[in-house]
Amino acid sequence: MTRRVLFTSAPLSGHFLPLVPLAWAFRTAGHEVLTAVPENFVPTALRSGLPVTSCGPAVDFTPDLPVRPSPRALDRPAQRHTHGLAFARIARSGLPGLGTLMDEWRPDLVVSERAESAGPLAAAVRGIPWVKYHWSVSRLDEYAHAAAQEFAPEIGRTGLGGHPVPAAVLDPWPASLRLPHARGHLAVRHTPSQGDAEVPGWARTRSTARVRVCVTAGTLLPRHDPGGVPEPMMSVLEGLAGLGVDMAVAVDDDLAAGWPPLPAAVRHAGRLPLAEVLRTCDLVVHHGGQGTSLTTLAAGIPQLIVPGMDDQFDNAEALARAGAAITVPAHEAVPELLTKCAAELLEDVAHQGAAARLADEIRRQPAPSHLVEPLCELAG
Repeated sequence: MTRRVLFTSAPLSGHFLPLVPLAWAFRTAGHEVLTAVPENFVPTALRSGLPVTSCGPAVDFTPDLPVRPSPRALDRPAQRHTHGLAFARIARSGLPGLGTLMDEWRPDLVVSERAESAGPLAAAVRGIPWVKYHWSVSRLDEYAHAAAQEFAPEIGRTGLGGHPVPAAVLDPWPASLRLPHARGHLAVRHTPSQGDAEVPGWARTRSTARVRVCVTAGTLLPRHDPGGVPEPMMSVLEGLAGLGVDMAVAVDDDLAAGWPPLPAAVRHAGRLPLAEVLRTCDLVVHHGGQGTSLTTLAAGIPQLIVPGMDDQFDNAEALARAGAAITVPAHEAVPELLTKCAAELLEDVAHQGAAARLADEIRRQPAPSHLVEPLCELAG
């Protein structure tokens, strides 16, 4: 029986892209798929090739970002709650549109990434089962509390008694890295989705002459410093330049175009298809985001992580405990320390072995296509 499956996401690439392989798996199996995002994110979502519709007005998340990460662990819950409220307010602005969409399109199943809270509420009111896509290892109770706070009037009117509980939770993180709250989640293999970035010629093969290092801060954090190279990225580049390595910086092209000259060791600065590029790299230096962390794990190479916000700290700590990464607090990320840590990761076979073992664990998880049938069964 053909099913209609609606996917909902906050307007951020790091939240939307993990849904794309699963959405395509449903389409390939013959089901109808529709993706709903705020109006300003529609052009980005269309790069996936999926059917996309606007469910609400244009919104911007970046004003709610901290200018600099706080070095104090005690500040993290407050920061997470602030960001959770931002996501909840974005979701609430799209709730009327999602309700209308569900009434008109009548999905049999709704799949929402964990920061998008309007889709689950609209689905629950209509008796439609919904599935949560659980990015990161973090529990992120602050996001859930913020959503309950923001949607309290709607929850009260509907008589649900609280924010809806999902019929299933999908988790791409290897079971060995998951925290206790995630032990009942359904495993799904991390399958990178990279939009329309081209594979450059130099990334087709691994260099035999020099070590190659990829440096990225994801798609969100660099936009908070649009006039220059964000810290600690410049410290990373300056430190690694002394190791005699080739560097590739993955960042949106429009930001890279406005940056000052980078160290001569930087071969490329711009958009990159991360999964293909990482197959030819020896080390990745990044911010600890979900997509970069798992794509690097799948490539089986060590990671040097400088986390900046929310789940990034938990992701970094989980990878460091497993021996696949070294994490450096942002306020300690000076070139000398970063150089030392990078050299250790490049030379230590223990880190490399841990990364390879986790890559094998990811490969053994069920592909998105294997989840289509059991998820369709949730729709009755």
